[in-house]
Amino acid sequence: MTNPSLDFFMEKALQEAEKSYQNNEVPVGAVITYQDKIISTGQNLLIKNNDPTAHAEIIAIKNASQYLNNYRLINCDLYVTLEPCIMCLGAIFHTRIRNLYFGAHDLKTGACGGLINLKDNKQLNHHCNIHGGIAESKSRKILQSFFKEKRIKKTP
Repeated sequence: MTNPSLDFFMEKALQEAEKSYQNNEVPVGAVITYQDKIISTGQNLLIKNNDPTAHAEIIAIKNASQYLNNYRLINCDLYVTLEPCIMCLGAIFHTRIRNLYFGAHDLKTGACGGLINLKDNKQLNHHCNIHGGIAESKSRKILQSFFKEKRIKKTP
């Protein structure tokens, strides 16, 4: 994959993160591609859906599975603005996503080396190619802005 494609798809994921931000959700966005075409998008919807599993990656995976009419997402690539958590990385592995590209590392909940490293655990049945730090500064900036705004609103 060429860098322009990588940049393009990460920019689309960042646009999804911006939608999360506007909806007062933690700004994480995701897109899934198949044959270099976006087939699915996702954004955090935890608060809106009152659903702790409504992470951007899970939403995008569900949408892609519906689009392809298959619970396996073979030859699909996932672009997400934040390092996936354990739940999301488990779903990524189970769906057989080929490549994972993520933006900001997550030292609190990241499962690709941020907090825990499941990407190298050979006991797991499936792995995908994982590339972190893609558009990291943009991904980190939107998260930092969101949480800074939250702290300011809490200050009397």
